Amino acid sequence: MQFINVTLKDNSKMTIPCNTKIVDFIKEFMVSLNKKAIAAKVDGKAVDLSAPLYRDCKLEILTYDDEEGKKIYRHSASHILAQAVKRLYPNVKLGIGPAIENGFYYDFDTENPFTPEDLEQIEEEMKSIIKEDLSFERIIVNKEEAIKIFKEHGEIYKIELIENLPQDAEISLYKQGDFVDLCAGPHVLSTGKIKVFKLLSLAGAYWRGDERNKMLQRIYGTAFLKKKDMDQYLNRIEEAKKRDHRKLGKELDLFSLQDEGPGFPFFHPKGMVIRNKLEDFWRKEHNKRGYQEIKSPIILHESLWRQSGHWDHYRENMYFTSIDNEKYAVKPMNCPGSMLIYKRKIHSYRDLPLRYAELGLVHRHELSGALHGLMRVRCFTQDDAHIFMLDSQVTDEIIGVIDLVDYFYKVFGFKYYVELSTKPENAMGSDLMWEKATDALRKALEIKGLNYKTNEGDGAFYGPKIDFHLEDSIGRTWQCGTIQLDFQMPERFDLTYIGSDGEKHRPVMIHRVIFGSIERFIGILTEHFAGAFPLWLAPVQVKIIPITQKNHEYTQKVSNELKEKDIRVETDYRNEKVGYKIRESQLEKIPYMLIIGDKEEKQGTVSVRSRKEGDIGTETVKDFMIRVLNEVENKIY
Repeated sequence: MQFINVTLKDNSKMTIPCNTKIVDFIKEFMVSLNKKAIAAKVDGKAVDLSAPLYRDCKLEILTYDDEEGKKIYRHSASHILAQAVKRLYPNVKLGIGPAIENGFYYDFDTENPFTPEDLEQIEEEMKSIIKEDLSFERIIVNKEEAIKIFKEHGEIYKIELIENLPQDAEISLYKQGDFVDLCAGPHVLSTGKIKVFKLLSLAGAYWRGDERNKMLQRIYGTAFLKKKDMDQYLNRIEEAKKRDHRKLGKELDLFSLQDEGPGFPFFHPKGMVIRNKLEDFWRKEHNKRGYQEIKSPIILHESLWRQSGHWDHYRENMYFTSIDNEKYAVKPMNCPGSMLIYKRKIHSYRDLPLRYAELGLVHRHELSGALHGLMRVRCFTQDDAHIFMLDSQVTDEIIGVIDLVDYFYKVFGFKYYVELSTKPENAMGSDLMWEKATDALRKALEIKGLNYKTNEGDGAFYGPKIDFHLEDSIGRTWQCGTIQLDFQMPERFDLTYIGSDGEKHRPVMIHRVIFGSIERFIGILTEHFAGAFPLWLAPVQVKIIPITQKNHEYTQKVSNELKEKDIRVETDYRNEKVGYKIRESQLEKIPYMLIIGDKEEKQGTVSVRSRKEGDIGTETVKDFMIRVLNEVENKIY
């Protein structure tokens, strides 16, 4: 009998018979993982538990506690969904069905669109399939065999995917009962391993994400190991619906999206207050840290975008126009403008670091189906900055940006986590330059003592980056801030400075944003605070409610005093009951209400009601103003 050596995650080694199946290995040597195991990794490659171990290798068992294990678990649930649909609706054609964050989906081509009632029936069929405990069986075929199998089933979309594979490709299929799907795998051992699942919603999706293709119907679902975890997730979804910035934006009259400009948001007066306050805060903090604000044009000549590399790497996301028979592009990014401003004069090493900051409006082509309120738009304002520096200043400048990001997010009460993204496939520049840039970002993170995850291959085309993912009040994460280290564009634009030796040298460049997009950040804040913005951001900070018409004159006097201190005030002179006016103010999520009657007018006071605390009591106008101004100054949230 032939034996092989297996190295486990803790580097311990075991000698076992060749061709031992992983599931049998676990039963024999890792009994504690017997019920938890979902799949495995052999020499870093994810495989089914039914796979045999046939050579010396490193073995890692994946469980639901591993992110990769969760994805495999949920992807297996998507196959059960597809099987259930095919049982109930045999004429439906299958698209694709991957795992996604917190769930899965599957796309279907159906003549009769699914309804919410259909989802209930599909769920019941999925439960039956799970109860049958069908094995997930991996089958390897060649291209010709795969096409034949799916032709028999009339699966035109699977055939299209197979035809795009190399002629000599080994093609992986997965079979469970009488259902076969095209899939690289791996999967759980059997359908019975899926413990808790729920179908969530229906949506439209173009085949392969191309709006020129047919619109398919997408069914979203989620799957968990424990019911309590799924209940928590579903509760979070319900809470997210209540906080939806599109709904709150309309109710609070902050912004709108019009048919005349899909993906191009309109900000209303109250929305502009929030936007301006964010920008004022941004300017103040950047000014403290030595940034100089600039503004570059929205439209620039095509040749600039060829020089920057955007033409080769980003052209499909850009808009173009023609002026005097010359081609121009609407800028998708602000960086080339910063470089032109840098190049306008000769710089000395003593000038560096040079920090240019820009609230720059950019436009990017997004598919109609991808648009989503303020979160995914076709024009937005990036709070960009481009820092030009010496090699010796790189670490300090990265740390400075990290500190600024940390300060900003703490002001809003956000926790965050960090990812380091490395060289993508379509990158510009040499491996050596990329390695140098990536090491510089890693060094700064380690000096700051920040935990981070490496996101392989997700850097910008011109450089690696640090991404900041902030966590909102209901546990969702959003990628906002980024720091990108760039050795490429200074080379492409021939940027130089005069060094201490009197010779020309090449500066290094950082691209960075804090908010990311002003529009998107407002959307995130709206959902984070559920529309109840902290006082310093609230469009209306104080609503004054007179009890009777006799109190109108004093009400106006108080309003004027507050406005003189730049406190944002509205007065409600309507002939309605006070209780009704208070309830309306609460629905408008106004931080403070001042109730004014004969008693308050006689004493020169106001009765204060807080959105958070309810009735506070009677205060002088001066004391109330001190309260408000202190809360605004300290940005209490």
